Amino acid sequence: MFISEAFAQTAPAAAEGAGSSLLSMLPLVLMFVVLYFIMIRPQMKRQKEHKAMIDAIAKGDEVVTAGGLLGKISKVGESFVHVELASGVEVQLQRTAITQVLPKGTIK
Repeated sequence: MFISEAFAQTAPAAAEGAGSSLLSMLPLVLMFVVLYFIMIRPQMKRQKEHKAMIDAIAKGDEVVTAGGLLGKISKVGESFVHVELASGVEVQLQRTAITQVLPKGTIK
């Protein structure tokens, strides 16, 4: 009396085929391509440039460390360098702790 009869609706026919599955994956593929060109590729380029800079370090170069210290390279090893911060003050650092090589004559 108070409850009306409920009739089931028929489900729409599902579109099957290769075209619909390709279209459903297209946004995912596009997001990955955009992510690659915006984030991954520039980071790889920066890493390559930093590695080339670290490999080219030589005695006498003026550098900035990751901690912000300025100094002159006094001794170069395979994985460590000695940086002279002031006359008589020398620290030993890993090569990867060097963030920038300054032009000659920057530190006076």
